[in-house]
Amino acid sequence: MADESAKSGVLGHLPPWPRKALNNSVIGMEQAYRQRKGLPLLSDADIEALKAGQPMAWESGDGGSAPVAASSAPPVASVAPPPPAATATSTAAAGNAALSDDVAKWVAEGRKWSKSTIAAEQARRGRKALPALNDVEIAALLGEPVESVATPPPAPAAAAPVPVASQPAVPSGPISAEVAKWVAEGKKWSKSTIAAEQARRSRKGLPALNDAEITALLGEPATPAATPATSVPAAAPAAPAPAAPRPVAAKAAPASAAASVARTGTSTSYVGTPAVGTSRAAAAGGVASIGPEDSEVNQQRRRLAWSAVAAFLVAWFLAFFRFFLPRTLFEPATSFKIGYPEEYGLGVDTKFQQRYRIWVDRTPDRIFVIYARCTHLGCTPDWKPSENKFKCPCHGSGYDSEGINFEGPAPRPMDRAKVEIAPDGQILVDVSKLYQWPKGQPTQFNEDGAYLRA
Repeated sequence: MADESAKSGVLGHLPPWPRKALNNSVIGMEQAYRQRKGLPLLSDADIEALKAGQPMAWESGDGGSAPVAASSAPPVASVAPPPPAATATSTAAAGNAALSDDVAKWVAEGRKWSKSTIAAEQARRGRKALPALNDVEIAALLGEPVESVATPPPAPAAAAPVPVASQPAVPSGPISAEVAKWVAEGKKWSKSTIAAEQARRSRKGLPALNDAEITALLGEPATPAATPATSVPAAAPAAPAPAAPRPVAAKAAPASAAASVARTGTSTSYVGTPAVGTSRAAAAGGVASIGPEDSEVNQQRRRLAWSAVAAFLVAWFLAFFRFFLPRTLFEPATSFKIGYPEEYGLGVDTKFQQRYRIWVDRTPDRIFVIYARCTHLGCTPDWKPSENKFKCPCHGSGYDSEGINFEGPAPRPMDRAKVEIAPDGQILVDVSKLYQWPKGQPTQFNEDGAYLRA
């Protein structure tokens, strides 16, 4: 029973063997569950076996052991610093690193690169599996002076040369207490998390993570330093080399995941740079951000555009204020004077037809005013002196010289306006008061005001 319980604790939520191949989402959920419960995390070999649908090493019984508990921190090998001679050699090589053909061509073009452009180039090289830009190339593209690397003083003649065996790159630098605490928690960091931590340290002015700390956080085994072939005599210790900048990565691809995220120099410190598309970003890239040239043509165009806008606004405001003004119709006066009675002879006088739409008609005993409007549909008839009648041009209605209808569709005679003698002796006409002779009814033409006695 105890064995089954232990086996279940190691399996977590994983189904026992035999089982089908698991996808990344199921494996990620299992890892999260193990981290919450304090169970041992799956190793890379276990994950590959789960993806392939094969038994894990400790399940197949081939001598593998179950994963260790997550609470136990992975051992971090203490790394000894490389010998002074090796450090000096690598530093000199870094300082004398030559520019590649592509970078030399870009530098010869004279264009100053921005940090965001260099970060994009580094990402492109990572996707294409090309060698990353080294510090010398980055400084040349940024237009910054390359700091010369101090050459270490030569070792004393009595000191015997120390042959160094060929060995892989060893993570250098001690592990800080904070990183040791994170490692002890058993959480395996990803490359993106380490890159975010490096950016945070750069913003806060904290020291960046060294190779040993990155290796420990990634959960990769530290490569032990090779033992030198011949030890240096104790009687003649080599002079310590001065502190030199960290060696520049070679043009070859990094050997481990730790080396790929260890480069936290200028090429990857893109946090806090101007946003793409802004004037600051354009200025950083050497692009002018002041807009088009302020020439005479552009000034005239701007004046024309502003004039059009101003004219539109003025017209709109005029229309807005015109809305509040009254719509008054200015019609001719309905009461007016037409002169003295003795100025008119017998017959029809048409001199006020265009101005007041009236005819002044005088008979041997009367003077009256005919309103020039056909009683059929309101047209203005014409006076025909040769025929001694009024003729409507619209529908052919005919009236005699006194405005009495005798032909056509007119139903009754034309109306007569009120007339009277003004105090100055002139004839005063009021077209607002009309006298009519409706069909089949008594006439109003004989009432006072319908005529004047001659």
